[in-house]
Amino acid sequence: MSKRSTKKMETATLASGCFWCAEAVFKIVKGVEKVDPGYTGGSTVNPSYEEVSGGRTGHAEAVQLTFDPSVISFKEILEIFFGTHDPTTKNRQGPDEGTQYRSVIFYHDEGQKATAEALIAELSKEGIWDKSIVTQVVPFKVFYKAEDYHKDYYARHPESAYCQQVITPKIVKLQQRYFSKLKPP
Repeated sequence: MSKRSTKKMETATLASGCFWCAEAVFKIVKGVEKVDPGYTGGSTVNPSYEEVSGGRTGHAEAVQLTFDPSVISFKEILEIFFGTHDPTTKNRQGPDEGTQYRSVIFYHDEGQKATAEALIAELSKEGIWDKSIVTQVVPFKVFYKAEDYHKDYYARHPESAYCQQVITPKIVKLQQRYFSKLKPP
């Protein structure tokens, strides 16, 4: 049996604004084996991008990560999550506005819930941001993968204005703050 098949992988589901940004961030983090952009937290079954973008489904754009906790902990993933978006803006990240861009941690078990709540309390106490953290911590229910054309969006469209103005600065911030947590180029 190969070493890879015996790894105990875990899942994290996070919403931090546009899923193109979150996917680009987490694809280069050590220990993150898989990143899927998609939709979660709403009521519409198998929603389309157009439905979610219209803000009527209740879903948030999110990423679902499969990660190796022996390489990176859930807390470390959340530290990167908080360090690469603004958790103080309700229903908005940069130019993207609407409930589909809210900040949410969809916990998969009570351990993830406790970790998320403890980290939010710690960050709030540190006073890193001028405003209060509005990130929601809610139970995970279902995740719908986004349409194929969203997968690897940043890698396929690095020259687009949105990628240059929104995603590239997040990647630079990630590289500056969390270099030791990143996969080699």
